[in-house]
Amino acid sequence: MHYWLLKSEPNVWSIDQQENSGKKGATWDGVRNYQAANNLKKMRKGDLCYFYHSNIGKEIVGVVKVIKEAFIDKSDPKKKFVAVQVRFQKRLKYPVTLENIKKNKKISHLPLIKQSRLSVMPIDYKSWIIIDKIGKIKPIRRNCV
Repeated sequence: MHYWLLKSEPNVWSIDQQENSGKKGATWDGVRNYQAANNLKKMRKGDLCYFYHSNIGKEIVGVVKVIKEAFIDKSDPKKKFVAVQVRFQKRLKYPVTLENIKKNKKISHLPLIKQSRLSVMPIDYKSWIIIDKIGKIKPIRRNCV
């Protein structure tokens, strides 16, 4: 299993909208950066992703799960980019802010800080566990819904 971080502006697509998308989940589309698109292509069914509110809030607010691997993004007229389907899993009890991530030496290496404009990025397992603890959620295992 791999771990990821997906960034969305909450006024465009929020954790509330993601949760309301239900069991069918929602298409994570509109990614036009090649590095981010390559990360989407690496995602596998069952991978977990932090849901990060960018611009407004700048904080990790929840977890989603990849339920469908990369497919052609219907919003791309040239059909060069891909999308994935993700389903809401849970909210963090306490959102983990960018400021707190920057202050924590154990996770200050994350691409969220180094490549702040990248919208889809990998998260290493150790960092995932640290963020889970800060956000006060129990780690989600692969076989959970």
